[in-house]
Order: sequence, then structure tokens, then C-alpha cells
Amino acid sequence: MNELFAYFDQFYPQTPEAKLALAGVCNVIFLKKGEILQPIGHTCKTIYFIKSGVARIYYYKDGTDITEYFAFENNLIVRVESLFTGMPSKKAIQILEDAEMVAIQATSLFELYDTFPRIERLFRLIFEAAHVETIHRMESIQFHTAEERYQALLLHPDIIQRIPLKHIASYLGITQVSLSRIRALRR
Repeated sequence: MNELFAYFDQFYPQTPEAKLALAGVCNVIFLKKGEILQPIGHTCKTIYFIKSGVARIYYYKDGTDITEYFAFENNLIVRVESLFTGMPSKKAIQILEDAEMVAIQATSLFELYDTFPRIERLFRLIFEAAHVETIHRMESIQFHTAEERYQALLLHPDIIQRIPLKHIASYLGITQVSLSRIRALRR
């Protein structure tokens, strides 16, 4: 849980009592590469913190697998639109490397908000930061070419080294052939 609380401290440090309460709504899970953590059509009721491994959020458009988001160590992954609306998600979460995660039971977490306002503020700040990240991603797609988006990915070697090219291509909104061309120009 040390990694999880270090992550929380980046946003809003918690009291020892709040940490104890948070630990009570968490459990550690282990998943294998290729496993679907949450399938399409699932209603999200859990927030996941990645201690080790990689996961992605994806969906299908016209039968094509499209990657929306990658999450690495010391990051959260959640189908937030499903979590907040209680509706089944049109997206799935897949494990790309063997992973150790902390599963945070959302219903129990939300029940802590009244007793521990610091926990509510913590998660508000986390979700606000995620919203800003989503806006930046959308702006990147709107205002930058695929080559420019690939250049930006090069600043994150974890993505290039640990993610299969087919998922990188779909994340960039291009085919694997187009990605190969972009990569060839860089050599």
C-alpha cells in the first residue's frame, strides 16, 4: 500500500485515520498478460491502482480495436464514465503485462466521503487531473498530426518499449503500416 499512499500524497496527503479507512476498502489483485480486467458492457464499480504492469482502455469502432489510454505503474485506471453514471461501459480494460494492482471498491470509498472529507477532496483532485489529461489528449488528436503525436510519445520511452505497435498505432489513430512509415522516417 506504500505505493498507493505515495501516489495519493502527490495530490492531497491523508491523515493516519484516513489511510486506515482507505486501506479497508482496498485489496491487492494479480492479473496475467492478456486478461480482460473489465469487459465491454461491464458496469465499473472499482478503481484500480497499478503497482506493477501495464493496462489499456480500448473499444471497438467498425470492428476495429482502438486504444484510448495506457496506464503504467503508479497510476490509476478506471472506466470513469461508467463509475459515475452506473451505466455499462462501451470500453474495456485489458492487461498488457502481468500486473499487481490495488482494487479500490468505489461504493465503499464513496461512503467514506462523509466521514473523511480529506478523502473526498483527494479523489476530486485525482479526477480533476484525469479530466485535464483527457482534454489534452483530445486536443492532441484535434490539433496535431499523427507524426507529431508519435514524436510526443517518444518522450515516454515506456510506451514505445512496452506496448505492442498495433496498440500504439490505434492510440495514434493510424494503421500499423502508417506507423511503420513514420518510424522509418525517424531513422
